[in-house]
Amino acid sequence: MEYEEVVETIVELFRKAETELSEDVLNAIKYAYENEESEIAKMNLKNILENVEYAKARKIPMCQDTGLPIVFVELGRELSLDFDLKSAIIEGVKRATAEIPLRPNAVHPITRENPGNNVGKCMPIVDIDLVEGDELKIAVMPKGAGSENCSALKMMLPHDVNKIKRFVIEVVKNAMGKPCPPIFIGLGIGSTFDGCAKLAKKALLRDVTKMNDFELEILEAVNELGIGAMGMGGKYTALAVLSEIGYCHTASLPVAVNIQCWANRRAFAVLR
Repeated sequence: MEYEEVVETIVELFRKAETELSEDVLNAIKYAYENEESEIAKMNLKNILENVEYAKARKIPMCQDTGLPIVFVELGRELSLDFDLKSAIIEGVKRATAEIPLRPNAVHPITRENPGNNVGKCMPIVDIDLVEGDELKIAVMPKGAGSENCSALKMMLPHDVNKIKRFVIEVVKNAMGKPCPPIFIGLGIGSTFDGCAKLAKKALLRDVTKMNDFELEILEAVNELGIGAMGMGGKYTALAVLSEIGYCHTASLPVAVNIQCWANRRAFAVLR
C-alpha cells in the first residue's frame, strides 16, 4: 500500500459521500415519501429526492454545507505501512476540498481565521482503531453544522437510565426544523464525557434500516412530535435511531445525541 493510494482513496470517498447517498439512507427517504400523508411534507421529501438525483447525475455536492471532514479508520495489526497514515488523510482532505470542491468550513474557533482547505489544528477529525487482520478500512463522514449544532450531551446518573428516551425527545423537540429533518439520530450511551460523543457519531455509520426494539421505541416517540420534513409538520421527523454503548463509571451515565440531517453522508473503502 502506498501513500498516494490512501490520498486518492480519501478524495474519492469524500466525492462519493458528498454527491451520492448510500442505498440504505436513500431507501429510508423514499419510504417516508411513499408513506407520508401531509402534502407539504410529501412535497419537501420529493424535493429532497430530486436534489439527490440531480447531485448524483452532475457529481456535485447535494448540500451547500459540505461539512467538516471526519474520518474513521480501522487499521489491521498485520498491515505494515512505511508512511504516516494521518498525513496521507490530511493531504486527501486538502485535495478533496480543492477538487470536488468542498466549502472550506474549518476555521479557528476564536479568530475565525480560515485556512481555506479544511485542515487545521485537530482537523480533520481522524479516529484510528487497531484491529485484527491486514486491511485498512476507511469511513468518511462529512458533518454539517446545522445538525451538529442541534446535538447534545448530558451526564446523567445511573438511576436515570429510564430517562434516556425522554432526553432524546427533548433534544429533537428543541431542534424543531433547524437540522433539516427528517433526521437520523446517533445515540451514544456510556463511556466517558468525550467517549460518549464519539459513540453517538460512530453510530451514524450503521445501516439505517437495522434497528433494535429500544431504538425503534425511541424512533416512534420522536415521530409522534409531528415536526416532519423541514419542520413543516408530518409523520416522519426522524428516519432512524442508531445507538452504541460503552462501559462507563459506576457513578455516571453519559448520554449523547448526535443529530444528522436528511443528508446522512458517508462512504466506505477497504484497502489491502
